[in-house]
Amino acid sequence: MRDDETQRPSPETLLRVAQAEEAQAAKGKLKIFLGYAAGVGKTYAMLQAAHERLHDGRDVVVGYVESHDRSETDLLLEGLEVVPRALVEYLGVALPELDLDAVLVRRPQIALVDELAHTNAPGSRHPKRWQDVEEILSAGIDVYTTVNIQHFESLRDVVAQITGVVVRENVPDSILDQAVEIRLVDIPPEDLLQRLKEGKVYIPEKAAHAAENFFKPGNLMALRELSLRRAAARVDDQVRAYMESRSIAGPWPVAERLLVCVSGSPFSETLIRTTRRLADDLKSTWHTVYVETPGGGKQIQENRERVWKDLRLAESLGAQVASLTGASVPEALIDYARKNHVTKIVVGKPTKARWREFLRPPLVDQVIRLSGSIDVYVVSIAPAETVKKEGVPHAAGKRPPLSGYLKSLVLVLAASLVCQPVHAFLAPTNLVMIYLLAVVLAALRLGRKEATCTAFLSVLAYDFFFVPPRFTFAVSDTQYLITFLALFVVGVVISTLVSQTRERAEAIRQREAQTATLYYLSRDLAAVSGLDAILDALVRNIEESLQAQVVVLLSEGERLEVQAASGGFTLGAKEAAVADWAFRNRAAAGRGTETLGSAKLLYLPLQASGDVLGVIGIRFREEREFTSPQCRRLVQAYAAQAALAVERAQFARQAEQAQILKARESLERALLNSVSHDLRTPLVTITGALGALREKGVELAAEAKSDLLEAAWEEAGRLNRFVGNLLDMTRLESGALKVKESPTDVQDLVGCALAVLEPHLGRRSVEIAVPAGLPPVRMDMVLMTQVLVNLLDNALKYSPPASQVEVSADVVGERLIIEVCDRGRGVPSADLAHIFDKFYRVPVPEGAGGTGLGLSICRGIVEAHGGTIEAHNRSGGGLRVTVSLPVN
Repeated sequence: MRDDETQRPSPETLLRVAQAEEAQAAKGKLKIFLGYAAGVGKTYAMLQAAHERLHDGRDVVVGYVESHDRSETDLLLEGLEVVPRALVEYLGVALPELDLDAVLVRRPQIALVDELAHTNAPGSRHPKRWQDVEEILSAGIDVYTTVNIQHFESLRDVVAQITGVVVRENVPDSILDQAVEIRLVDIPPEDLLQRLKEGKVYIPEKAAHAAENFFKPGNLMALRELSLRRAAARVDDQVRAYMESRSIAGPWPVAERLLVCVSGSPFSETLIRTTRRLADDLKSTWHTVYVETPGGGKQIQENRERVWKDLRLAESLGAQVASLTGASVPEALIDYARKNHVTKIVVGKPTKARWREFLRPPLVDQVIRLSGSIDVYVVSIAPAETVKKEGVPHAAGKRPPLSGYLKSLVLVLAASLVCQPVHAFLAPTNLVMIYLLAVVLAALRLGRKEATCTAFLSVLAYDFFFVPPRFTFAVSDTQYLITFLALFVVGVVISTLVSQTRERAEAIRQREAQTATLYYLSRDLAAVSGLDAILDALVRNIEESLQAQVVVLLSEGERLEVQAASGGFTLGAKEAAVADWAFRNRAAAGRGTETLGSAKLLYLPLQASGDVLGVIGIRFREEREFTSPQCRRLVQAYAAQAALAVERAQFARQAEQAQILKARESLERALLNSVSHDLRTPLVTITGALGALREKGVELAAEAKSDLLEAAWEEAGRLNRFVGNLLDMTRLESGALKVKESPTDVQDLVGCALAVLEPHLGRRSVEIAVPAGLPPVRMDMVLMTQVLVNLLDNALKYSPPASQVEVSADVVGERLIIEVCDRGRGVPSADLAHIFDKFYRVPVPEGAGGTGLGLSICRGIVEAHGGTIEAHNRSGGGLRVTVSLPVN
């Protein structure tokens, strides 16, 4: 193999680079001015860079810049367009904040946003300014921003250990990872302290307090080192990516993958941040998992919010997050690690008392024993961290209610009462079975701790009431100690097994219920086809399974419109704005999220095939369900199913429209073919006749001229009737045809129609059967004459020249019946239902022709009069067309 082939990048590498470039092309570019403390000159450097870009012809605006009344910074603001700040009312005070919407509407090429770690005022769209920056980047706008190293989430514990100050305003490390350029703004700590003394960082009173606490030389040097290391690591990442994409040979590191498990304990955050820092040092990917066990059913109900918070923290720091289910935490953890090629597992050092390890081996020991070739990193928890329990919920260790222990006591007393009458007939050791039955009942009905208490009380009761000497806790035979121990151990084991079985059954029941709800939803969605039916099925299933209110909004052009909602539910303007944000940003928003969390509903985008079709909003009855991982996963599954169903309905509608368009095109082709033929035939005759008449040098006889003129006149009349038919059909379809009714004599109607057709009758015989004395009928004389002309013309065309045409009229009940009959070949039975359709023609005899509009126009005019028209074949051959009109 040649050297250039060995250095060629792998397809995976090229794909990863192409995907990264494609993702970056659609977003704005982020440039971070990174410092290690306030006062190093981040804002000043950012404004200088902004003036350089402005000089280069770029469109630059100031979204939010805080000068802190520094004159040098204020001077640099001159010449830059500043977007006015938004004033957010909070507790009666107007707080100035970044006007995100104004920046998005202004849409500059570069927006300056100072203080990336800033916490927005309550009521803002996002709780954090870095989320505002992400939305600006998603709109394709480049952003220049400033931040200090101590504000990054993974370094919070390190900074607290160095400075003794816990930084509350944090930025996820993923923001730093997506920055296209990081500009390190650095000055020596001595110069920074001198600036602090001169009042260029804080006002004198605040500067003195800062110098005594945060701004200590040791703190500044350590923070400066952190910023330098982080910037260097970022540069190293960029260099390695450049070398990898261009196949530059180099010492490639072994691909490491890290894994950390969270349990909802107060130390999970420390483990997550430690794993993030370790992953940065090793240049590796990392995973965070939570393992749900059947025995943790109570814990997950009571501590679910902290677990969900830990998983969201890990995801914001760049981890791949997963929630697993298994009978054993270590086994599920190792199985996940092996499937995902994890090389290192990070666990915390045990903090429980040593004696408890004899009853149950700690997680660390179990993971080490099962890890095999996977390295295990054991992280110690600092003593200072163990006392921070203000925000730790105590629900996980909450004691069972006293009533449970009282019930345990009642069970033991009941067992003792049962044993009392039979102890004279049974050996004392046989009575143990009755107490074991009480333990099993306690495990089934009360719980594990109550069952253990029942086992302990059973030992005491058994010793007190039935072991000689009775009614004392003394034991005459030491062998009973073995019985006591066996009773207690067996009772504990039975209670543990029964409790685990019950909890596992409960977990299975919950998952079965979730699976059933998804099955019912899928079944209902598959059984319906229309969009309205799909949305009704979706709303009904969510209401029944989650006991929640639902609203579904679908895109109509650039707007979202409510298509379905729970009964009595209305969507306010504020909630509609949150739904619109979720739709445009393709991300969850509202209640239970970090975006517009003050909303009343949780909004999830309906995304299918890479396109967002709409938004589904859900309002749970209980607040805890908004942050529940189980509810969130179930709702996301609902949203995915709904998106597929809506997409299917849209595809069906598009297919239907395509079919209609195809039929329309066929109709247009038929119209063009008919029009071109029926226009060309009379025009050829007229043109030929006029050409012969105007030809110079040719003398025609008077009879020949008369024949030519007659032929041209007949064809002109034919052409006029054809164009009239087209215009009449257009008027009928557009609704422009107006019926002007007046009393009309039926004999006059038939006479007018025959007068129009007289030139075409020739020697044809027309039999008229109209009885005298028919009452006048209200109709439009002109339109009904056209109907009768079309029917007679049709009969003349489709019957032999020597045959007779019959016209009859009579009043039957409250209807006027007019019939036109001929003795032609009739119409095939299969064609009778279609002869009144537009452009429909049956095979015609030699010389007959037409557009297929005559009978269709007749039906339109008759129906406009409130009548009916039908066609039937006659016995003996021929066709009968019957028109029925109301007399009054």
